[in-house]
Amino acid sequence: MSDTVEEVTRAQLRHGLRIATLLVAMATVFGLGPANLLHHLDAYESPLTQLAALAALGAVLAGEATLLVRGRSWGRLRGPAIAIVLSASALSYVTLPDGRTSTTVDWIFGAANWVGVVVLLDRPLRTAASFLLAHELTALLHLLLLDDPSRKDLARFATGSVTVFGLPLCVAVVAAVMRGLSAAAATSRREIEQVRIAEAVAAESHRRRQQRFAALSATTVPLLEGLADGSLRPEDPVVQRRCAIEAARMRRLFAETDTVANPLLHELRHCIDVADRKGVVVELDARGQWPEPPVAVRRDLTEAVLIVLATAVSRARVTVVGSADLVSVSVVADCGEVNVPSPVTPGVRVEALKNDDTVWMEARWQLIRQRTS
Repeated sequence: MSDTVEEVTRAQLRHGLRIATLLVAMATVFGLGPANLLHHLDAYESPLTQLAALAALGAVLAGEATLLVRGRSWGRLRGPAIAIVLSASALSYVTLPDGRTSTTVDWIFGAANWVGVVVLLDRPLRTAASFLLAHELTALLHLLLLDDPSRKDLARFATGSVTVFGLPLCVAVVAAVMRGLSAAAATSRREIEQVRIAEAVAAESHRRRQQRFAALSATTVPLLEGLADGSLRPEDPVVQRRCAIEAARMRRLFAETDTVANPLLHELRHCIDVADRKGVVVELDARGQWPEPPVAVRRDLTEAVLIVLATAVSRARVTVVGSADLVSVSVVADCGEVNVPSPVTPGVRVEALKNDDTVWMEARWQLIRQRTS
């Protein structure tokens, strides 16, 4: 929330600086410019040319005002706008009386600079500085080539350049600093977000590891401890069956973190793989479409399958049938007595039938939908 407030504040500051620069330029072009121009109108070789230059600068400022109201920037029109400003400056100096460079007669000397900065305010500092330098060179070339400047004229030009070049440049520097601060703030915000995401991912990974260890500690850890201290014998069929069940559970836990289209079938295939490794031929048949069950529900649905598959002798068939609000996972295999697991999550029911050496077990989950009033 604070980052959003800071970004809004910076945007308001940039917008305010743009308005302030436009107002200064309008005061210069529409205030001081016409005043000096009309006061010395008889001194120009072509007054209409000077008026045309003033109109060109006014058109550029009108375009900036329109863009500002619409909340847009110059974009592709920036180049033509700067070309108009420089052309107006050159056009004014062509008909400027001799010896009047950087005087009140040279009204465009202190006007075109602000108009150019208005157009280039959101561009890099070097762009605005290059424009101001081009504007200065236009006036300087007129002074050196068309006038016969004295030391006094050069001093007057240098003094005037301090404000003509320096003040707009200071505004461009402020705009560049604000852009730099905004970019630095955005970069810092992205880095902070990346750190937060990395911390959240690490915390979530740690939580999942703890959940997996808790899920295995009740059954897998005691089995491994028994095998390690010799209290359980690997050749015992019961121990072998327990090992097969725990191996299937571990593979199921690892499969739960995979990103797949159908997590239930994905985890069932991992459970089946354990039976395949010991030579049991397993068929998997899936029919219908069903909503994705939560992890806890999938564990209850697959628990019956992995227990039966761990006891199967030679063959088994796993069937998954689903609808919009029901998922049924059943398994038929040639195996002996099996323990019917007790579901942990509500909505899951487990049933089992035994006929000679064949066991059928089904786990069914009924999705309970919320009623809307």
